[in-house]
Amino acid sequence: MPDFPTMIFTMLAGFAAFQWWSAARAAAERAGRLGRDACARAGVQWLDQSVHAHSMRLRRGDDGRLRVERSFRFEYSDDGVQRHIGHLVLRGDQLVAFSGPARPQVATLS
Repeated sequence: MPDFPTMIFTMLAGFAAFQWWSAARAAAERAGRLGRDACARAGVQWLDQSVHAHSMRLRRGDDGRLRVERSFRFEYSDDGVQRHIGHLVLRGDQLVAFSGPARPQVATLS
């Protein structure tokens, strides 16, 4: 029978691993919603119906607190043939950077 401190440590480690996994899944779901919404607003096709985690690091937020910053990429097409890559960065659950499809703008000639 394992001793009590080992059992407590194992339970805490399991809980921490579950929390980490849960936060990663929540961030990926948020990134997917943001990518899908950006594609819909720009009138382009969101390809593969998913986002892919690209990188992860610790960064300080505007409040000075250390947060996990996750980068995701997704693919979209404006003509159904060519694939383009979009990127978005979440710090915690806040969107801090985005590059990808944009709503078409009508240029005026002066």
